[in-house]
Amino acid sequence: MGFVTAVNSSGAYTFSKPSRDCIQLLAGLGVAGDIHNGVTVKHRARVARNPTAPNLRQVHLIHAELHDELTDHGFTVHPGDMGENITTRGINLLALPTGTHLHLGPTAVIEVTGLRNPCTQLDTFQPGLMKAVLDRAEDGTLIRKAGVMAIVLEGGKIHPGDTITIELPPEPHHALQPV
Repeated sequence: MGFVTAVNSSGAYTFSKPSRDCIQLLAGLGVAGDIHNGVTVKHRARVARNPTAPNLRQVHLIHAELHDELTDHGFTVHPGDMGENITTRGINLLALPTGTHLHLGPTAVIEVTGLRNPCTQLDTFQPGLMKAVLDRAEDGTLIRKAGVMAIVLEGGKIHPGDTITIELPPEPHHALQPV
């Protein structure tokens, strides 16, 4: 079991999202008041390609352990700085299979859809950050460490300190891919 360390949202296209006392998840939409809330894609580059594509990126989660790792490498990164809506601790988000359900707080349920594909805006925020959130496995496979994306199945209010429980999908499990 893990827990929520911070919740963040922004009603404008900003790289970082300010921390909040609470966010409201809306089923099928995302975070109430967040610019990325909606049934169809909201990320500018994706809207330009296909504005009617489903929004598989309604909620962005980053594990606080990544912030710790980045701090150890000389970066200063706080919850919301990399645009995440929910910062977690105690869950290896990157190892979850596609379709995992995360139960957040008393009522909310989200489904993990894939990995966040880090973009060059990270280097605008802090030079070298893009490279720091990418790695290579022993076989040369690219490892993306900038969090996971999810859709909201059941809404609810989320606060720092809320617990997170994991419900794995039926097997066979499939590794997360960028969405």
